[in-house]
Amino acid sequence: MTEDRSAPDRPKTVVRPDSSADDALDVQTVVVAERGQWAVDIVVVFADGVVRKRINIHRSRARAQLAADLIKRAAERDIRGRLPG
Repeated sequence: MTEDRSAPDRPKTVVRPDSSADDALDVQTVVVAERGQWAVDIVVVFADGVVRKRINIHRSRARAQLAADLIKRAAERDIRGRLPG
């Protein structure tokens, strides 16, 4: 039996026409201590401004740093394109 995992009530993600998603110049991730836990934020630099967004909160700094590194590498790949090889 095949299970349908698509969420029928959740719309597909699309880039808004007024979005500058294709114009991202740089991306950074930041690990911040907050109320005894560690938060991971992503900071994206566009030509017309900077966006900072909270990604998740982790109980250990090591786990938060690992998540931040993985998120940054994936975001950089999206900005710079696939590496040859």
